[in-house]
Amino acid sequence: MFKFVKGYLESIDGVATYPMISLLIFFFFFVILFLWVFTASKKHITEMSEMPLDTNNQQNLEL
Repeated sequence: MFKFVKGYLESIDGVATYPMISLLIFFFFFVILFLWVFTASKKHITEMSEMPLDTNNQQNLEL
């Protein structure tokens, strides 16, 4: 099965660019996520972490 896929992919021109594009998208996504985590306000992080424990929120969902 792998030989069939490998043979098929070798016949496509420029197929080596697709793994590089995927790696760059993966890398930039996590760099942006990393920057957002360190620049997010502590108030926002605390508010989001307490959200599942908020009883008012649970009552609104049950209605």
